Amino acid sequence: MKKITLGNSNLEVPNIALGCMKMGNIKLEEAKTVIDNALELGINFFDHADIYAGGKSEEIFAKAINMNPSMREKIIIQTKTGIREGYYDFSKEHIVASVDKSLQRLNTDYIDILLLHRPDALVEPEEVAEAFRALHSSGKVKYFGVSNHNPYQIELLKKHVDQDLIVNQLQLSVMHTGMIDAGLQVNTNHTNAMNRDGSVLDYSRLNEMTVQAWSPFRYGNFEGFFIDHDKFPTLNAKLQEIGDKYNVNKSAVAIAWILRHPANIQTVVGTMTPERLKNIAKASEVVLTRKEWYEIYRAAGNDLP
Repeated sequence: MKKITLGNSNLEVPNIALGCMKMGNIKLEEAKTVIDNALELGINFFDHADIYAGGKSEEIFAKAINMNPSMREKIIIQTKTGIREGYYDFSKEHIVASVDKSLQRLNTDYIDILLLHRPDALVEPEEVAEAFRALHSSGKVKYFGVSNHNPYQIELLKKHVDQDLIVNQLQLSVMHTGMIDAGLQVNTNHTNAMNRDGSVLDYSRLNEMTVQAWSPFRYGNFEGFFIDHDKFPTLNAKLQEIGDKYNVNKSAVAIAWILRHPANIQTVVGTMTPERLKNIAKASEVVLTRKEWYEIYRAAGNDLP
């Protein structure tokens, strides 16, 4: 499993992470198999959030991995905070309380990385800074980042937060390419020329923030998955063609497409099926050619100017 450095930290992580959102929906024995399989593949990075299955995903994970000091040293745990029922909350009180509850559910003394899950329109960055300062000084959180934030939202936080923000987790797949489209369609009248996210991909590269790609197999607004979907015959044919060349399946090619970008993106995959994760993990070492990358991009229905 290929390793990358997370942001401007010294933290080395696999370029494929396991998203644990669905872990709260499976049985304990199944979760053990999923985790053991991931570790065998070299995937020791586990992505959580306080809201996943109402906290149950974190609980089952801790039980399934048999959390203890020896095991804790071998894994990297990331969790997220800020989403509440019907609203977002970046108050110091909520951030600190949320981390304490996650620590309890995960049966650990510290979180490796804490992300602010979705932007809070009522954010007071001074409060975020106070929360981060308290969590970092107490040893409860080592590193910090954000999720689904644009550059100016990040800059507002950075004006007050002492710690580096090393991660921005964003939706990205070959069928969800907004952060790439605008950069290719500069100075055109094409619909995709609209810059919807403030050039967040280029911003991340300039500021040494690792982009973590979530939902790498989805299309549209959670409409479904594009792999083997009869709505996307051209894309699936191209993924199959390139997969045959590298002796991997279509899902692995879709992940390799993301990993090929020079931003050193870490991809978060949420499958709870061990065999599927084994096939996806093969993407870690696949390096597509520039021509292949653009062929896949165009096969997904994207025009070049």
